Amino acid sequence: MPFAQLVVGPPGSGKSTYCDGMHQFMNAIHRKCSVVNLDPANDHTSYPAALDIRDLVTLDEIMASDELGPNGGVLFALEELEHNFEWLQDGLKQLGGQVELFTHHSSLRNIFFRLEKLGYRLVVLHLVDSHSLTLPSLYISSLLLSLRSMLQLDLPHLNVLTKIDKLSSYPPRPFNLDFYTEVQELSYLLPHLQAENPGRLGSEKFEGLNKAICELVQDFQLVSFETLAVENKRSMMGLLRAIDRASGYAFGPAEGANETVWQIAMGEGAGAEMDIMDVQERWIDRKDELDELEEKEWEEEGRWRKGQSGIEGQVEAGEELPSNRNEQVDNGNEDEDEELASMIAEAKKAKDSGIKVVRKS
Repeated sequence: MPFAQLVVGPPGSGKSTYCDGMHQFMNAIHRKCSVVNLDPANDHTSYPAALDIRDLVTLDEIMASDELGPNGGVLFALEELEHNFEWLQDGLKQLGGQVELFTHHSSLRNIFFRLEKLGYRLVVLHLVDSHSLTLPSLYISSLLLSLRSMLQLDLPHLNVLTKIDKLSSYPPRPFNLDFYTEVQELSYLLPHLQAENPGRLGSEKFEGLNKAICELVQDFQLVSFETLAVENKRSMMGLLRAIDRASGYAFGPAEGANETVWQIAMGEGAGAEMDIMDVQERWIDRKDELDELEEKEWEEEGRWRKGQSGIEGQVEAGEELPSNRNEQVDNGNEDEDEELASMIAEAKKAKDSGIKVVRKS
């Protein structure tokens, strides 16, 4: 059974960077992965696209022939893809940022539903730049956009705060990170929202509107956020675990068909994931200190691997091994390596199963 991540989000949220990083990470853990580009306006991709909508239709052609602007051209291209769904279906068989596209227009949703009928297990990844946490108005806008996309697409859904490793360089926030990821008690945000622009957002006219919007988001109780630092191995592992649970991959034969759902959910490596307080400490409270520590660990690991290569050379040459070589690595690295090894082992068990990363702006 094929699995797919449907990557959506506003411009600048890191969709291309995520697809490139996840593609490399999946290859590293030996899980089959193909990237499909469904954005006709994306002329330059940093990842190898196994299937590209630009082979069917290009934005320049649409704008020239139908006299449409960029936004109308992208919508037209998706309608063209919906009408030529067989092209996508045949292309997928051969395989091993505009927000309006997934919040108001139906073509993308219809395409996803038809993929479901073909047997794909889909999960939507809605990426949001963590810079949105710097202003209450930006954060509320991101919440509304996330909620709207969840209701419109009507699929298993994860909202992800990207570029979390940059958060410490942004202006300080009135609350800890868990306030923003858990999306609870938004009423505490109202005074800060009014203080952001007292002349406008602080007026009586907008005070009631701000309160109503916060209550709307809370009443649905749907929106929450995962976090991601795409260049950090542990962060990528944690997010992939969440994606696997949302798509059902974690509960399939890749992780033991004879185990119960509870055993799988609490299986080996689950305790090694970073909770939100770990993320707060790693990327905000002690970022500089832990960056320096991590750099030293990388250097130590590099020296250790280089030493191991020398030892292997001595074995091949029949030389006597030194008795006092250092065989220990940092405990934190051991945990990460064990978790990575666990994911690699799971992927190898599923010889004909894997994640197809489907990119869409």
